[in-house]
Amino acid sequence: MIHFAPKKGEYMQQMIVQEKYPVFVLDVEKNETHYKTAQEIIEFFKEKINSHPVCTYIGEFDHYAHTSSLENGEINPEIKDCKLVLFCFGNKLPNGKITAARPRSISVTEYTEKFEIAFLEAPALIANEVMEGWVKELKKTL
Repeated sequence: MIHFAPKKGEYMQQMIVQEKYPVFVLDVEKNETHYKTAQEIIEFFKEKINSHPVCTYIGEFDHYAHTSSLENGEINPEIKDCKLVLFCFGNKLPNGKITAARPRSISVTEYTEKFEIAFLEAPALIANEVMEGWVKELKKTL
């Protein structure tokens, strides 16, 4: 894992995960937000997505439930829940190749004392800026 901007606090970290995935991550301590569960944060993101003029809500994925249902599924014991909200910003379809980078998702992983919010870097800078803004709002909702 390589960190590009290892700043703490309200700044998201941008890093490369497994030597190839550009990911933005922000830890939100539970005492920094009024949200109490991963599902409440997913609902917050659904509201943001549904009110965006271009973005389309697709669904959500309960990664914790999926992994715990597998015979050989492994979950870090520090993780209490993990859900993803899926959506798409695509307002242009110039070719079929761009669809490999769509749709988008934001993950919410819940720990005892914090939430870890993460998303894969989008090809469009504006999409990254919008998602980063949404994530940062979690700390402003006290």
